[in-house]
Amino acid sequence: MLSRQFLGVDAYHLIQWFLVYSILGWMVESAYMSFCNRRWTNRGFVKGPFCPIYGFGALGVYFLLRPFDGHYIALYILGALIATFFEFLVAKVMQHLFGAVWWDYEDKPFNYQGIVCLESTLAWGLYTILLFGFLHRMVDRLVNAYPYRVGIFLGNLAFLVFTIDLGRSLYAAKKDKFYKDQYFF
Repeated sequence: MLSRQFLGVDAYHLIQWFLVYSILGWMVESAYMSFCNRRWTNRGFVKGPFCPIYGFGALGVYFLLRPFDGHYIALYILGALIATFFEFLVAKVMQHLFGAVWWDYEDKPFNYQGIVCLESTLAWGLYTILLFGFLHRMVDRLVNAYPYRVGIFLGNLAFLVFTIDLGRSLYAAKKDKFYKDQYFF
């Protein structure tokens, strides 16, 4: 068993939780945007069903705010602020690496540079309440429901597929620069 610990959690659970949150985030984001656009919209950077920003975001908020579990006002406010900061940070990194961001809030009221907005900030607070109220327990139960060996196999397979997909997506996003300058970054 993967016994290394990070903030009191073994590596196996950390990896499985990350994968589940990344896939759930992709599902929710893609469903919401497909509804808004009235056509199928894949909201991931990669082609497969992964949105790692949700995996990192959910786990980051979970670990940072665990001391506030049960204090829903604090969870709401801190979750909204932390997630908004994370969204802003990811957008700035994307702008630097790719010259673009994969979302645009320009049409939303109270937006900043089109990369964060009040509507999303309020939603992040709600998502934090849901994360601590029931979602994390549900994800943990799901991960514990399948055998360890199955989790190891599926986790390795998911990371392999994601890594190949990410490499292909990075190449597609940077191929013009690659051929022009003969390097990626």
